[in-house]
Amino acid sequence: MRVLIVEDEPYLAEAVRDGLRLEAIAADIAGDGDSALELLSINSYDLAVLDRDIPGPSGDEVARRIVASGSGIPILMLTAADRIDDKASGFELGADDYLTKPFELRELVLRLRALDRRRAVARPPVSEIAGVRLDPFRREVYRDGRYVALTRKQFAVLEVLVAAGGGVVSAEELLERAWDENADPFTNAVRITVSALRKRLGEPWIIATVPGVGYRIDTGSSGGAGDISGDRAGTGREGADRG
Repeated sequence: MRVLIVEDEPYLAEAVRDGLRLEAIAADIAGDGDSALELLSINSYDLAVLDRDIPGPSGDEVARRIVASGSGIPILMLTAADRIDDKASGFELGADDYLTKPFELRELVLRLRALDRRRAVARPPVSEIAGVRLDPFRREVYRDGRYVALTRKQFAVLEVLVAAGGGVVSAEELLERAWDENADPFTNAVRITVSALRKRLGEPWIIATVPGVGYRIDTGSSGGAGDISGDRAGTGREGADRG
């Protein structure tokens, strides 16, 4: 288990980190909201322990960002705000548990392990197709054993294509499932994102364009050639996508 501790009191944060390590729980510390968001963007965490009153983006804002990211990271709010209204607002923000200060380290460990067990039961399965391995729980992608770093939007698009199992997914469906409800239906976002995703995954290209229909994962042995011919047979804009 790897935990992110977001706490602006250094001595408390270090004491919690050291205590968790004794329980075989790896822990990183962020002393403010900006540091927390940066660590969340570059590391995979199983749980987040948030103090609500921190410098920079508040703990509440960090919680909102975690929920909005779709990562599914459980949130335990560890705070001195102990009124019932405080707890209610914390749960409404997306907290999975709430522990008030002062607290016993043993109770924190028990709560973290309980949250991790519940998350483990709900972990979605890893998918593999055409040499691509996609782990939706850890938000990781591998191509023929090579780790591929993707943006959140590229990951979301790939997740939809992989779930289709080689079937064709229209640009409209990708826009509906990988973007929010405010997305412009006339935007080039899907085309641009698919183009960038192809490049990230590398050659031979495995995302084929089906002219006038959409995109699919090429599960055949001639994936690279299929992608090239598909784009050339498409519209001028689709051809520009490859540039």
